[in-house]
Amino acid sequence: MPDMQDRVFIGGGGAGYATPQGLALKYANRHGLVAGATGTGKTVTLQILAEGLSEAGVPVFLSDVKGDLSGLAAAGSAEFKLHEAFMKRAGTIGFSDYRYARFPVTFWDLLGEQGHPVRTTVAEMGPLLLSRLMDLTEAQEGVLNIAFRLSDEQGLPLLDLKDLQALLVWVGENRADLSLRYGNVSPASIGAIQRRLLVLENQGGAKLFGEPALDLADFMRTDAAGRGRINILAADRLMASPRLYATFLLWLMSELFEELPEVGDPDKPKLVFFFDEAHLLFDDAPKALVDKVEQVARLIRSKGVGVYFVTQNPADVPEDVLGQLGNRIQHALRAFTARDRKALKLAAQTYRENPRFDTAQAIREVGVGEAVTSMLMEKGVPGVVERTLIRPPSSQLGPIDSALRDRIVAASPVAGKYEAVLDRDSAHEILTRRAEAAARAAAQAEAEEEEMAAAEREYRAARRYSGTRVPRSSSRRRTAEPEGIASVIGSVVMKELKGTTGRRIVRGILGGLFRAR
Repeated sequence: MPDMQDRVFIGGGGAGYATPQGLALKYANRHGLVAGATGTGKTVTLQILAEGLSEAGVPVFLSDVKGDLSGLAAAGSAEFKLHEAFMKRAGTIGFSDYRYARFPVTFWDLLGEQGHPVRTTVAEMGPLLLSRLMDLTEAQEGVLNIAFRLSDEQGLPLLDLKDLQALLVWVGENRADLSLRYGNVSPASIGAIQRRLLVLENQGGAKLFGEPALDLADFMRTDAAGRGRINILAADRLMASPRLYATFLLWLMSELFEELPEVGDPDKPKLVFFFDEAHLLFDDAPKALVDKVEQVARLIRSKGVGVYFVTQNPADVPEDVLGQLGNRIQHALRAFTARDRKALKLAAQTYRENPRFDTAQAIREVGVGEAVTSMLMEKGVPGVVERTLIRPPSSQLGPIDSALRDRIVAASPVAGKYEAVLDRDSAHEILTRRAEAAARAAAQAEAEEEEMAAAEREYRAARRYSGTRVPRSSSRRRTAEPEGIASVIGSVVMKELKGTTGRRIVRGILGGLFRAR
């Protein structure tokens, strides 16, 4: 193998091709781009990058959009149909110690079907990302922000979707008072948010929210041999809900930025994060969200995390973000239309020129398993663009079967940690208890009022039976009547009926009167 000390070997070599190309571990946290049209070899490039980083002791996170990357958990085989082609490629690029090997893999799945469940809480996701996830309007996002503010002020933890749904009901019931303090809270906005929450729940989003929440330390494990674990998110079914997929990955990247300590420029990254189908993150994204991505991308490298965007065309990534991606692997781009040619020209202009060939022409001509590469060199300076033959993978090319996946999940170091859902006391339970207590208090007050009314009716009936007139309120003046002992008692009783001990006094007096009769 070429001398790749402190580098991840990518490829190169061969007649007409560059000297060996590698990703310097020291600059692997400076972020990168893997781009190219469908079918040009991006998946294999992700596979060999994950292998090399794992061998260097760097944990990796990547999403498996097509299911092919699960092959990292199994070794390649001489029986594979491309075995001869792999061996020939290894010889061409001088990969002398090429061998088949499997790598330590942890499978994750938001739906909890093809790996360990991945959860976060509604509070950790926050109103900005939730608004993006549900595609809320500005007014609806404002109401959601009010709900989160009240969650903090009222001590109502937001853990899962039913907590948020219950809090929105409470906000709707108290909207008149809340509008005076926070601004207009319209029933229409609350209803729209509730409908979006229902859609999100139907798409499987409810499984994302809850506890136990993901511990980021579980993404940064190594195996007994010191190899970094490769965390693979099953995303084949998740791609049916692209907004959920993109929002989750952005949340994960933001959590890494928020929770990890500053480490400056380490000798190698603490984690490398591959964001596949990156265009989903930026399609129709509001400026506030794009600004957040740019901020995270700019600052997260100081936390020792490298972020690599994987997409079909570099134009899918905003220019401010693209400018921060120093390590680049560009597979072939198609140029059939004027728009394609313009995008190809713009992509070529982002590379440091090589006088030996035209960059735009090279991007158009490279075949499957080839790429145009530019990796950061000493002092973080971009290397000259080179045409590169990508090295063959050591792990299995293509997906593993479900039985092997199940065995790997069962033997995982986090097996059993996330499978059982924890339903802790939170906003839904607290508000339910408040509502039940209010209902009991109302029922008790109604019963007491009815009991008071019954006691008064009983007293009046007793006075009529005894021949004593019961005073009635009237707007007309009445002639004075002589006050007997019964009238005096009646006045006292009527006054006491308005007190807290009224019922007992009424019962005592009536009992005495009936015994006297």
